[in-house]
Amino acid sequence: MDAPAFERQPRILILGTLSGCYKGADGVGQMHAEYPSNTYILPVVCPSMFPEDFYLRAFDRGIDAILVMFSGSDCPFKGGAERTAGIINKAYKKMQERGIDIRRLRLAAICTVCTTPFQKEIKRMEEIFHEIGPVQSEPTATSAVASSTGGYQR
Repeated sequence: MDAPAFERQPRILILGTLSGCYKGADGVGQMHAEYPSNTYILPVVCPSMFPEDFYLRAFDRGIDAILVMFSGSDCPFKGGAERTAGIINKAYKKMQERGIDIRRLRLAAICTVCTTPFQKEIKRMEEIFHEIGPVQSEPTATSAVASSTGGYQR
């Protein structure tokens, strides 16, 4: 059976560390290579600054996929890589409770010169989107959000 076709492109949020991924994304631009315009890059010092609820709120507000891209060894915060991994694992549990496919959130090691892996991660997320669709199309996810918030708050 073919995967369903969706009318729009996925909205992909990238949390890119200033010391790694953000420079890699800049390298993609300097090479005049392309990545989709439906990709939003948020430069961050360290992804450990974002609690697991940040990811759930992003999905509630229409983000279809989130890539957390950084090379943990470049983190300016002691234990930042381990803390980020712990936060992502907690977010996975909450996503499962809400019926949100955990493939929508991915932690990837991307460094300053990782232009090809940067592009591959985005392409991989687009492929996942075309397989599973927008986050709002997951029936248990939308009902869980509505019941946990007393209705939609957008």
